[in-house]
Amino acid sequence: MTAIHVAIPARHRRVLFTDSAWARLCALGEVTVLPEDATALPEDLCSTTDVLLTGWDTPHLARVNGDRLRLIVHTSGTWRDALGPEVFASEVTVTQAGSDPMARAVAEFALTMELMLLREAHTYDRGMQTTRDYTASRQPEYGTAIHAVGHGLIGLSRVGLWHLRMLQGLGCTDIVSYDPYISAERAEQLGVRMVGLEEAMAHPVVALHAPVTPETRGMIGARELALVPDGGIVLNTARAAIVDAAALEAELVAGRLRAGLDVFDQEPLPADSPLYGLPNVLLAPHVAGATREARWEMGDTAVDETERFLHGRDVSHRVDPATVEQLS
Repeated sequence: MTAIHVAIPARHRRVLFTDSAWARLCALGEVTVLPEDATALPEDLCSTTDVLLTGWDTPHLARVNGDRLRLIVHTSGTWRDALGPEVFASEVTVTQAGSDPMARAVAEFALTMELMLLREAHTYDRGMQTTRDYTASRQPEYGTAIHAVGHGLIGLSRVGLWHLRMLQGLGCTDIVSYDPYISAERAEQLGVRMVGLEEAMAHPVVALHAPVTPETRGMIGARELALVPDGGIVLNTARAAIVDAAALEAELVAGRLRAGLDVFDQEPLPADSPLYGLPNVLLAPHVAGATREARWEMGDTAVDETERFLHGRDVSHRVDPATVEQLS
């Protein structure tokens, strides 16, 4: 019988797998789960297990040291905490089953913060909540329509692709992207113009959707931020390490730029951070991907991928070993 090991703590399994999804998984083989007090994977896991499901707080698997493991299904976003680079050099198939459902939720949150900032929803709410003065709270009198502003997408990751689709669905036409790994043919299919980093940054709305790699770490510094027009919006629902935090903080404290931020260099964000209380900033505690529906879809997709593989079909979200270093 196929041996399936779910190396995901119970607190995460409960939000990933509905009863029906768990039943489908159990119908595919003999399912075992990670003990709650486990700090490491079973030593013989790769020799006794056919399919391994990983996710948040899965003990690290540095390498494949057995001859039975055939499939790893990763249910959360980045795989780096759970899997070592050597895993991808093995014959084991790895699929990022959770990435696309979470990407859609993250893009939705980026869009939400963008709309709030463009339409000044947070300003009106803060005004009414603090003053209870209906008339005085109608400032500024006018917001900005999303289809009227240009967008620069830094990275066409899964999140970037979802954000692009959402913007296009809202009638936005001035959208460019910087991503050196997107071909001209693919860009034409997507309906987006690829540009250099400087040109992408010179747009009224800049959305960061790049992974953290040696190439992207700190790539948005003071020089790049200075290219964003006065009053422009910087959205970061990706990774804080992409941006020079001090440079961004300086622009926001000065009030030249606006921002919607879900990620920070230090999390939780310290209580003495100068970002608190700024009228031009929306803050969120790293929750962009957290919807119930995204979690359930992540679990469903993990089961779908397992089923496809065991039935001899190609998985839909296989990680190409050649592109591992481009992924977060």
